[in-house]
Amino acid sequence: MTHHISEEQKLAVSDNYRNWKKWGPYLAERQWGTVREDYSQNGNAWEFINHDRARSNAYRWGEEGIGGFCDSREILCLAPAFWNGKDPILKERLFGLTNNQGNHGEDVKELYFHQVSTPSHSYNKYLYKYPQNEFPYEELIVKNRRSREETEFELLDTASFTDNAYFDCFIEYAKADVDDILMQITVINRGATTATIHVLPHLWFRNFWKHNDRHPRPNMESVANNTIQSTSSRNGSYYLYHLEGEQLFCENETNNKRIYNAPNEYEFVKDGINNHVISDEPTVNPEKFGTKAAIWHKFVLKPGEEKIVKIRLSNVPLENPFTDFDTVIEARKEECETFYSGKISAEIPKEQQKIVKDAFSGLLWTKQFYYYDVFKWLYGGPGETPPNRSDKRNASWKHLTNRHVISMPDKWEYPWYAAWDLAFHMASFVEIDPYFAKQQLLLVLQESYMHPNGQIPAYEWNFSDVNPPVHSWAVWTVYEKDLKRTGKTDTEFLETAFQKLLVNFTWWVNQKDTSGTDLFEGGFLGLDNIGVFDRNHMPEGIKKMQQADATSWMAMFSLNMLRMSLELAKTNKIYEEISAKFFRHFLNIAWAMHHIGKKDLSLWDDQDNFYYDVVEMSDGSTERLKVRSLVGVIPMFAVEIMHKELFEQLKDFQKRANEIIRTRPDLASLISNLETANKDGNFLFSIMRGFRLEHLLIRLLDEKEFLSDYGIRSLSKYHKDNPFVFGREGHHKIQYEPGESRSGMFGGNSNWRGPIWMPLNYMIIQSLRKYYTFYGPTYLYEFPTGSSNKLNLNEIANELTKRLVKLFERDKNGKYQYHSDDSNHVFSKEKHFKDQHFFYEFFDGDTGKGLGASHQTGWTALIANLILEMDNNQ
Repeated sequence: MTHHISEEQKLAVSDNYRNWKKWGPYLAERQWGTVREDYSQNGNAWEFINHDRARSNAYRWGEEGIGGFCDSREILCLAPAFWNGKDPILKERLFGLTNNQGNHGEDVKELYFHQVSTPSHSYNKYLYKYPQNEFPYEELIVKNRRSREETEFELLDTASFTDNAYFDCFIEYAKADVDDILMQITVINRGATTATIHVLPHLWFRNFWKHNDRHPRPNMESVANNTIQSTSSRNGSYYLYHLEGEQLFCENETNNKRIYNAPNEYEFVKDGINNHVISDEPTVNPEKFGTKAAIWHKFVLKPGEEKIVKIRLSNVPLENPFTDFDTVIEARKEECETFYSGKISAEIPKEQQKIVKDAFSGLLWTKQFYYYDVFKWLYGGPGETPPNRSDKRNASWKHLTNRHVISMPDKWEYPWYAAWDLAFHMASFVEIDPYFAKQQLLLVLQESYMHPNGQIPAYEWNFSDVNPPVHSWAVWTVYEKDLKRTGKTDTEFLETAFQKLLVNFTWWVNQKDTSGTDLFEGGFLGLDNIGVFDRNHMPEGIKKMQQADATSWMAMFSLNMLRMSLELAKTNKIYEEISAKFFRHFLNIAWAMHHIGKKDLSLWDDQDNFYYDVVEMSDGSTERLKVRSLVGVIPMFAVEIMHKELFEQLKDFQKRANEIIRTRPDLASLISNLETANKDGNFLFSIMRGFRLEHLLIRLLDEKEFLSDYGIRSLSKYHKDNPFVFGREGHHKIQYEPGESRSGMFGGNSNWRGPIWMPLNYMIIQSLRKYYTFYGPTYLYEFPTGSSNKLNLNEIANELTKRLVKLFERDKNGKYQYHSDDSNHVFSKEKHFKDQHFFYEFFDGDTGKGLGASHQTGWTALIANLILEMDNNQ
C-alpha cells in the first residue's frame, strides 16, 4: 500500500490523468438513448437503442453502469450488477423513461445517491437502493402515460419499497496506488423477511477494436480461481482479484440475433452473462475468456444482515491482494475527511456542512468520459460503410472530436456536456479542484471543440444551439478565486482563455448582432420556454427580436473581457489597447439597450421600471413583450468593480477611456459612476444606475412577484392572474407555472415559467455583493418589498442565500423542503432514507419541491458556493 498522501498532494500531480486521476467515476449512467449511439436513419435517438436493447447492443462511443469506475480513456470499465432473483433482467444499468414516455420528458426512475468523492477519486462511495420484489418496469411506463398537468409517477409510488423490502447496495472505491483500485460492495437487507440477492461485479473492455484497425482485440481470461487477467495493447495487463464467487465470461459484442434477427459473429455475446444468470442458458464461455467478465455471488440475507464483496484491480501481480485491503480503505476515508474539513469551516452549522460536502461529492461523481467524433459518426471510420442517415444532425460540426473526461449536468438525464452548465460547474469545482476547473474551461475552447467560426458547442442534440455566453464569467471567476486562495496569478491560464474568448466574442458580434446595432438575438439562450413563444422559431410577422437577456449577457461578456485584459495588461502593455476596445463595446451595448430604432424605443420600460424583449414586426412597428421574467433581471449581471490603482497603473488605457468619454459623453451618462470612485477607491461599471437598480429590486424582492420563500422565481407570480398574451400573429400566451411545465416546447422537460433555478439565483446574489462593494452599508432597500424592513445589499444577498439553503434543510416534519410532496413520509421517517440528499435541476416556485433531473448536482452544486460565501460575508 502507498503511504498516506494528502488530497492536495494527489491533486498537484493529477491534472494530466496519468496519475491519481487516471481512474475515476467516469462511466456514464446512461449511454442508451443518446445522440452518439443513434444510427437510425431518421435521427430517433431515444428509440434506436432503448433500455431494453441496451443489454444486448454493444455501444460505439461509450459505456454505462451503476456506480461505475473506469480509466480516463475508458479502456477498462468496472461496475456492479445486481439481481433479486425475480427481475426479468440483471440490474446492470439505471432505468428511466424516454423523452416520449415521460409526461415531463426523460426521467430516471431509480433511487441512488452519490455519497462521497475526493477530487482525485482516491475514495468514492455510492448508494443504490434495489427492491426485493420484481422491479416495476412496465408499471412505471404505463402509469406515466398522463397529461403534463399531472405529477410524475415515481418508483416510491409503486409498492416496491413497502415494508422496506429493499437492499441497500453501497459501492466503494479506494486507490492503493494510481493503478491499484479497491472495490467494496456492501449489501444490506433492510426488509422484514429473509431475501436473496445476487451481486456480480463486472469488468469489461469498451468495444474500441471494432472501429479501429490500429487496436487489436483485447482479452480477459481466468488465470486462477480467484484471478482474472485482462490484456490490451492500449493499457497492458491488469489483474482482477476476488475472494469468492464464480467467474463468468462473454464478449462485449452485439447480440445480432436478438436485435436484428441476423447471425451472431461471436457465440457468447454481450447479454450472455445476463441470460446465463437469469435463465441458466449456456451463454457464457466455458473456456473462461472474453472481453467481458463478472464474478457471480449469491447471498441469502436475514433482516438487517449484510454481506461484503471485495474486488481488487491492479496492473501488477499481487501475492496477497487482500491483506491490506481494509487498511487502504480506512486510510483513504481519513484523507477524504481531512480534505473536506479543510475546505468547510467548522463555524458553519453541521447540516449545512453536510449540504456542502454532498454537493461537491455529487459534482465529482458526475464526471464522465465523453467520446464523440462527429465526422466518423456521420460518415463512418476508415473502411466502414457510411451510416444511412436522412437526418445528418450536427453536419456543420465535422471538426468536433471529443475524447475527454468532462463534467456532465447529470450522468443519466443529461449524459453529455452543455456549454453554459459546464461554466457554472467550474465556479464550484474551483473550490475543491482548481486544476480541473481550469482544464475544463480551456477544453471547450480548443480547436477540436470550438467551431472554426468561434462558436462554443452547446450540446450534442444540437451543437449549434446558442447558450448564454457565460464562459468568460467562469474563466474570470476561476482565476479570481484561485488567486485569492493561493496568492499567485495564473497568467498562462488567463491569457490562453482570453485569446480563445476573443474568437468567441467575435462570433457573437458577427452572428447574433446581424444589424450591427449592438443589440443581440441569441434565440434559445438556455432558458428554454421562458418566452411567450420559442425564440428560435418566432411566429410569422415578426422580423426580429432584440433580446434583453442576450444583450445583457453580451454586456457582461464585454465587462469580463475588459477585466481580464486589464489584468493581463499589468504584465503585458499590449493588452491596454484591447482593453479600450471592450470598454467601448460595453458602452455601446449599454447605449443601444436604451435606443432602439428610429423611435429610440428602449429595452427599459420607464412605466414598469423593468427590462423587456422588443420585437420588430414585418411592417416596421416595434413592441415590447411585457413579460416579467429573468430576461429582465439579467441586466443586473453586467456589473464589475475595479479599483483606481488598476487605472493608475495603466496610463494608456486611462488615456483611451478618457478620450471615449470626452467625445461621447452620452455613452458615459448611461453607465453607473464611471468617473467617480467611492471612498474605497472603487469604480462601478454597470448598466444599471442607482435608480434602475432600486426599481428593479422593488419587483425582484416582492413576494407577490419574484421573491419566493425559497429563492427568486424565474417568472413573476404577477402572471398567475395576469397572463401575458401576444396576439399580433396568432395567439401566444405565458402564465406563471410554479412547477413542471405544461408546455411541450423543448420536449416539455424543462420550465422557466416560474420555478427557482440555482445558477441564475447565484448570479443575482453575486451581483448584489458587487453592488454592495461599491455602495456600502448605507444604501438600504426594503426586504421583502413593502415590509418596511430595510437591509443593505450584502444583507439582502445573505437573506436570499438563506431562502435557497432552506430548500435543503428540514421542515417541521423532519423532511427536506424539496421533498415537500413526500406523502408517504419515506424521506422524513425512514432512517436509511432521510439523510440522503438529491440535487434537483430546479425547484417549485411556491413549495420548493425538487423538479426535473434529480441528480443535476452540476449547477445545483452552487448551493455549496452560496453557503461558503455567506459564511465569509456575514
